[in-house]
Amino acid sequence: MTRKKAREEAFILVFEKEFNDDSLQDVLSLAEEIRDIQADEYIKKVFFGVYENIEAIDEIISNNAVGWSIKRITKTALAILRLAIYEIKYYDEIPVSVSINEAVELAKKYATKEDASFINGILSTVCKDA
Repeated sequence: MTRKKAREEAFILVFEKEFNDDSLQDVLSLAEEIRDIQADEYIKKVFFGVYENIEAIDEIISNNAVGWSIKRITKTALAILRLAIYEIKYYDEIPVSVSINEAVELAKKYATKEDASFINGILSTVCKDA
């Protein structure tokens, strides 16, 4: 599986978790069973990593989404932001520019143009502050 496809699967898992009270492992196991994905090391590290650091990640989003509360951000955009911010802050092997570009591409595929612009703006601000 390519990194791009793995990132998309990780995004879908983060998105699914927003609607599911099951444990992270149960969400992953169900996805592997139903969607027949093979969760590689990247997918597991990012999916579990987002939720291990969810408070810090959401604080970064809140601090950089001027005029927006987390509750106002669409679930799709929020999942993409959480994934990208995890990569930027906690996954040194991925260049920041790649994380931002891939987040915007995910938004173009799964969200709206407005979400893509919003995500790009937030992530650019996060990187300037880093």
